[in-house]
Amino acid sequence: MVLLAPLPSAAQPVSLEDLIPDSALEDPEGWATDQARSQNGAPPEDSQPPLDPALPMDEMATLDLPWPDEEPLPALVELEPESEAEFAEVAQPQQPLIARSEDVQINTGLVIALPDDPAQFPVRDDFLARFRELSVVADRSTDAENIAQVAARARADQALLDELLRAFGYYDAQIVRSVGGSQEAAQAAEAQVRFDLLPGPRYRFGAINLGALDQASNGPALRAAFGIASGDPLSSYAIVAGQGSLALAMAESGYAFAAMGEPELLIDHDRTEGDLTMPVTPGGKYVFGEVSSNRPGFLSGEHLASIARFRPGETYQESLETDLRRAITATGLVASVGITRREVSPPIGAEPGVVALDVAMEPARLRTIAGAIGYGSEEGWRVEASWEHRNLFPPEGAVRVRGIAGTQEQLIGATFRRNNFGGRDKVLTADAFVSTVDNAAFNARTAAVRASYERLSTLLFQKPLSWAVGGEVLISDERNQVAGERPRPRQTYQVAGLFARATIDATDSLLDPRTGWRVSGFVAPEYSLTLGSDYSYVRAQADASAYIPASERIVAAGRIRLATIQGADLNGIAPSRRLYAGGGSSVRGYGFQAVGPKTFLGDPTGGRSLVEASVEARIDTGFFDGALQVVPFFDAAAVSVDTTPDFRTIKYGAGIGVRYKTSFGPIRVDVGVPLNPDPADSPVAVYVSLGQAF
Repeated sequence: MVLLAPLPSAAQPVSLEDLIPDSALEDPEGWATDQARSQNGAPPEDSQPPLDPALPMDEMATLDLPWPDEEPLPALVELEPESEAEFAEVAQPQQPLIARSEDVQINTGLVIALPDDPAQFPVRDDFLARFRELSVVADRSTDAENIAQVAARARADQALLDELLRAFGYYDAQIVRSVGGSQEAAQAAEAQVRFDLLPGPRYRFGAINLGALDQASNGPALRAAFGIASGDPLSSYAIVAGQGSLALAMAESGYAFAAMGEPELLIDHDRTEGDLTMPVTPGGKYVFGEVSSNRPGFLSGEHLASIARFRPGETYQESLETDLRRAITATGLVASVGITRREVSPPIGAEPGVVALDVAMEPARLRTIAGAIGYGSEEGWRVEASWEHRNLFPPEGAVRVRGIAGTQEQLIGATFRRNNFGGRDKVLTADAFVSTVDNAAFNARTAAVRASYERLSTLLFQKPLSWAVGGEVLISDERNQVAGERPRPRQTYQVAGLFARATIDATDSLLDPRTGWRVSGFVAPEYSLTLGSDYSYVRAQADASAYIPASERIVAAGRIRLATIQGADLNGIAPSRRLYAGGGSSVRGYGFQAVGPKTFLGDPTGGRSLVEASVEARIDTGFFDGALQVVPFFDAAAVSVDTTPDFRTIKYGAGIGVRYKTSFGPIRVDVGVPLNPDPADSPVAVYVSLGQAF
């Protein structure tokens, strides 16, 4: 209890101020402390005598430690111990841990020690190649890193090595990792990672369970296609390859609905074997049925079946289904295409089932407006424009209207073209045009109608044999060029003719062959009426080319062309249908049609026989990821007014070109020089085009 001052007598009124002394008002806390001390029998604080400064610890008399804040202290973090303490001695040279090993330097920062006996690790080359592709240890030749970074990457590579060893069947392998280096590496602040590999025994395949595969009619052949038998060295890569080979074998032998589960490998360390289980359900054999279209008015199912490389009743092959999808895409009429297999009837006993192909398409934009403008030193200016509708007359009936305005040529014409007419890559074409041509050899004003039916060799389906047949009728008002200041008289030719062309192609590429040969022939019997006289003659031409790889980087290529016109003298043949040489696809270094017989003023007259020859070396440079080629070349040609060449006007050209390879063929730039020019020939000629010269 706190003692208070005596109360006043009852006769006097008492107020709150009377009950509280002045000292309490001036210092409430101190007053309360004094009251507590007096209650406990201790004297007030200010009554205590001061301490003697001479006494020990007197300077600590007023020491007052503050009380910690009431907020909880931050949690303490437990530090991980340094796990790579042995890496500290980087300068210590590394010692091999395998008694007889061979060190393989992966890069400047990584060494792998393998047994020097190939029999202990026969997959060495394949193993190292895969590790190099996946390793994360940096090449130390360009970047110095601290030891902790190297150690972290080394641990990742050790896990990779362990995984690769298991993939090759080494389940008991040991890997010893060390990080260190030579004194030189230490002075350069570089550390080197070393792995010593002790492969141990290689496990082998034990039991192999492929589900219902053996129930297939050709089960033994399919199992052989899988390529893995009990006792073979165990390899995950062999399993993946076997999956692909088996899937391909089933897809190409009629199993349209075959199913294959994920492989499971059970390792038995006591037997050092792995038992493989992979559920396979062949599902029975099928043959092709109909091809249906979701847009029969656009591209009908019958038309799609005509461009397929299979017929109903033939054994189903997935590659032929894929080829049909690519052929539909190649029409240029669809933006997307998908093919779904549909079971028409299931297999019954030895009788195969029937599978139909349902084609779903989305049309692409079918109208095209195109244009081009160019200039050539020999041809002058040339502007082209065209409009085309690629499916105006379904299926694949295209109409194209085109025009040319140029220094040497003006033309307007229309073309009807039906692709895949009567079969895959067979094209029916009808063309009508009027034109004016005014070049160094002749001036011709022509109206013509042509029609042809041909079987093309395409990039998608390069054929060993392609051909074309057709005919044409034309009226042409022509003359050879002006001789001096006196124009030569114009002469009207009415020409009707047929033609046929065939090509046998044994090359490995349509646009950029590296090996093989190609032979083609052309023949065109024609009837010509001019100046009241009629002439019958035959134009014929033969071409041959060969391609020989001289080395891995060089292809030697050569060609020869022979042509003749038999049955009429030169005056009975329209100048536009005579034979000429010179230009980018003939004798490079000379102008277009500038090689051959000429008037005394230097104007080409054309001839009735021709021989051309070219050789060139196509040399890969390795620049631009191997896309750039350098091509030195030499060309020669002779044209004669006789029906057989006499070589009196043979011309030679040589030069060098470059090729830049693209997905649609090489872009060609050739610079040619005439070796025995006439006075009117330019000293150099440049040619730019798409594709090789031949």
